[in-house]
Amino acid sequence: MQNSIQYAGDVDAKTAHDAIAEQDSAVLVDVRTQAEWTFVGVPDLRALGGEPLFVEWQSLPPAQPVKDFVGDLAKKISAKGLDQSAQIYFLCRSGVRSQSAAIAMTQAGYAHCYNIAGGFEGPLDQDGHRGTQSGWKAAGLPWIQN
Repeated sequence: MQNSIQYAGDVDAKTAHDAIAEQDSAVLVDVRTQAEWTFVGVPDLRALGGEPLFVEWQSLPPAQPVKDFVGDLAKKISAKGLDQSAQIYFLCRSGVRSQSAAIAMTQAGYAHCYNIAGGFEGPLDQDGHRGTQSGWKAAGLPWIQN
């Protein structure tokens, strides 16, 4: 159950993409694993003149959150010339890890942390496939694969 006090809230992938396109102080943070970035693909923000920030929430095999997730991401946000007032949109596979990341960064003082509900691929469909029901891919937003 979502508690709006813990982070700014959930948005769909298109809303996040539009905010990143319209606001210089908005950033997309992909918290999936290196393996997911490499083999599944990543959001493509080149047409918007940017790129996502990549910071793993958990490493493989899945375990506890990466030890200094908050510190690592804070450094990357600062390197982009942004501060704790930036709008940060968190993305994972389906919206679970990204929600935890949004909560962690809100607790660290970042005021506008959003979880992208549905994530990059969304839930499994009736055929056992991701990327068809909700999320970044299903919304038809740009993405690339290595």
